[in-house]
Amino acid sequence: MISKYKIFLQDLQAVIDRDPATRSKLEAILCSSGLHAITIYRFNHCLWRHKFFLTARVLSQIARFLTGIEIHPGAKIGTGFMIDHGMGVVIGETTEIGNNVTLYHDVTLGGRKLYDENGKKLEKRHPTLKNNVVVGSGAQILGPITLGNNVKVGSNAIVIHNIPDNCTVVNTAAYIVKHSKPEENFCAYGIEQEDDDTATKSAGKKTTKPSAKKHKLS
Repeated sequence: MISKYKIFLQDLQAVIDRDPATRSKLEAILCSSGLHAITIYRFNHCLWRHKFFLTARVLSQIARFLTGIEIHPGAKIGTGFMIDHGMGVVIGETTEIGNNVTLYHDVTLGGRKLYDENGKKLEKRHPTLKNNVVVGSGAQILGPITLGNNVKVGSNAIVIHNIPDNCTVVNTAAYIVKHSKPEENFCAYGIEQEDDDTATKSAGKKTTKPSAKKHKLS
């Protein structure tokens, strides 16, 4: 099992490798809010795994106040993780992140459907990002979906479906998919599974430009 010190060194090296504005490891340690957030998260996650739930949550809120980055201590995050700029990043409780993943500011890894058909709280509500994923600023990755290895998500994209390996995804266009009833139940982030289906059908009719489609990387 990799030591916590080696994990920290890998996170530190990720800042050096992927942020050209950081000129040294000392500068990263002193000035990288993303590195601060992930380091505090790793301590909080250890507390969470040992069932110190409230302590872990309180410390995560302190980290949020200090860095502007909210990482739930229950999330699972691999090594070489980097958050660039960082302000406004939200990572939910059941999120799973692989190795060498990069997020930019204002990214949300959020849950959508909170309960199953029987009213039971869902165990998996947030996305899974595999290895070497890059998520651009302002992107919203919502629900228990999977982004495959080497996926790139453009800035401000909204992703609500699984993305296979080695793809780049973009698109932010919003349009009406249904007229809701006032008495409908609360839905996290404002979208449910049936909305996904309607949106997919509508997108198939409306999308004609190649730039609005998924493309495999060469």
